[in-house]
Amino acid sequence: MVDKKDLTRSPIPGASPPSMIDSFLTEAKRLGPLTGNAPRARLVFALDATMSRQPTWDLACRVQGEMFATTSEADGLSVQLVYFRGFGECRASRWVADARALTDLMTRISCRGGQTQIGRVLRHVRAEAGQTPVKVLVYVGDAMEEPIDDLCAVAGELGLLGVKAFMFHEGDDPDAAGAFQEIARLSGGAYTRFDAGAPQALSELLRAAAAYATGGIAGLARLTAGSAQARGLLTAITERRP
Repeated sequence: MVDKKDLTRSPIPGASPPSMIDSFLTEAKRLGPLTGNAPRARLVFALDATMSRQPTWDLACRVQGEMFATTSEADGLSVQLVYFRGFGECRASRWVADARALTDLMTRISCRGGQTQIGRVLRHVRAEAGQTPVKVLVYVGDAMEEPIDDLCAVAGELGLLGVKAFMFHEGDDPDAAGAFQEIARLSGGAYTRFDAGAPQALSELLRAAAAYATGGIAGLARLTAGSAQARGLLTAITERRP
């Protein structure tokens, strides 16, 4: 697999300069390859990196390792980082199985003003899942500035491919809430709000998502005794099962 994927349509005036893109490519190539022969569950970790997201981006950098820690004693997890920011910039890292490598990459990315590109993220996940199964999409954001019908169409396709979207919503924007809930519903996933001022909540949500990715319902259920976030995700998923 290539070291990175650039999901940006074309160079746009005001987009990140070539030096920043070169830096990203260097970091993406430095990420260690997956180890071992056993297949790993695949989880896409997608974040809105527009300007309003910097505090939550910093939080995600601190707590994303929880996804890997939860699965360290199981078959493991491979994660791909996808983010968008600025004027049409959207990028994806290679698949990694090392929390430290992903943290190193994330800490070198700063948020930039721009509109949401959730549709591009969903289409990317659809393409990835069409090649090799992807169990979970974790999306963290606070806004939605795109045609909802377009997002819903792709979300439904993700559901058919077996990809559950876990939509983690910071704030109380009603447009984002409605869109995120519908994306979660159509994919068979779950929607929940969190407060960036309470880092433990996002940490537990990421652990729960990883537990589902590697162990399914049973894996998620094992976390419910000590995690309200895990219980909420489990309830949302099981209520939609036929």
